Amino acid sequence: MSKLHSAAAIAAFAVAAPAAFAGGYQPPVVETGVVAAVTEVSYGDWAGAYAGATLGYVLSGDERVGFSDASDNYIGDVGKVDLSGVTGGVRLGYRVQRDAWVFGVELGYEAMGVDGDVSFDNAVGDGTITSNVDNVLALRFKTARVIDEQTLFYGIAGVARGKFSYDLAGTVPPAADTSKSYSHSGYVLGLGVERKLSERLSVTGEWEYGRFGKTDLDLGGVVTRATPKYNQLRLGVNYRF
Repeated sequence: MSKLHSAAAIAAFAVAAPAAFAGGYQPPVVETGVVAAVTEVSYGDWAGAYAGATLGYVLSGDERVGFSDASDNYIGDVGKVDLSGVTGGVRLGYRVQRDAWVFGVELGYEAMGVDGDVSFDNAVGDGTITSNVDNVLALRFKTARVIDEQTLFYGIAGVARGKFSYDLAGTVPPAADTSKSYSHSGYVLGLGVERKLSERLSVTGEWEYGRFGKTDLDLGGVVTRATPKYNQLRLGVNYRF
């Protein structure tokens, strides 16, 4: 019987062994998640030199006019000159780009048909004062953020040199029918947006504020203090080299 039991055990092992070892070692199966594709953000190419032209309109410009005598004794107030008119200019600039940020410097010149006048008839005298903005040369620094490959939004800060003129027609004792031109430095601040039409051609829209300090003008015996300032809306086109 013992021999019979041994034979049966050997036979059972012979049947089971191939099934247990047929596949060898089976490593554990580890499930992996889906790996998301990495998308590279493109900010377009805005770097390099460019040249452009602008057309604008000055609005909401104003200047208070009053007179003093040669001894700086205040004579009286005339009123406020509202400045407005069309501008046309050219510009040349250069930009560098760091990912979504663009930094640039721009030199611009604008010829201006901007003026305003105020008439008066009071204790000061009678007549008309006309204030003119003749031209402005500005060095602008622009800091921009790329909105998409085709669009920039930027801020403007810079220094400017303007040429101005005053005309007095009438009688303000002892002055009469006098003209005076002068130049004065100031600053400009603004905001703008630029949109590409192609890789080299783009259009711009800007708002800019200009202020040119205080200048005392002698108009033949009476003195007025000029304080020109204005807001300008400006459209432009740029060509990138």
